[in-house]
Amino acid sequence: MTIPTEEDLKVIAEQVWSSYLDLDGASPLIALPAEKPETDVTASVSVTGAWRGHVLVSCSEPAAKNVAAALLGIEFDDVAEEDVADALGELANIIGGNVKSLLPEPCALSLPHVHVDGAAGRYPSVTEICHLEGSWLAESVIVTVLESTADLAGAPA
Repeated sequence: MTIPTEEDLKVIAEQVWSSYLDLDGASPLIALPAEKPETDVTASVSVTGAWRGHVLVSCSEPAAKNVAAALLGIEFDDVAEEDVADALGELANIIGGNVKSLLPEPCALSLPHVHVDGAAGRYPSVTEICHLEGSWLAESVIVTVLESTADLAGAPA
């Protein structure tokens, strides 16, 4: 069974950033912890099947607005709350799909969920498999892969 590593997550995040958010290469995701990590907004997708867990993309509110502006092709000042939810959810879906490609088959992704009040306490019975802390446009971005440790009744091991 293949489990994603921190290096896998770094490669995935850098590819997603260069393909969707930093087309001209002027503002790449820097895989170094931000000075003041803030995770005001979290988008997640759940993975079910041969492997069970979650892929989370957490960032500061300004980073989330920058994601929306880049993905939707609109000005930062024109980004609405629903734009942030749509764009960050799509980013979690893209990264989650790339992580899923490393997992044993069969696996499926859920629709994205976006939480504007952080993710603390939302994912019980999990173990962190890997994470990437980064900075994008001087804002905090964290990508985390969590594996479910719950023994689901009736579910194959």
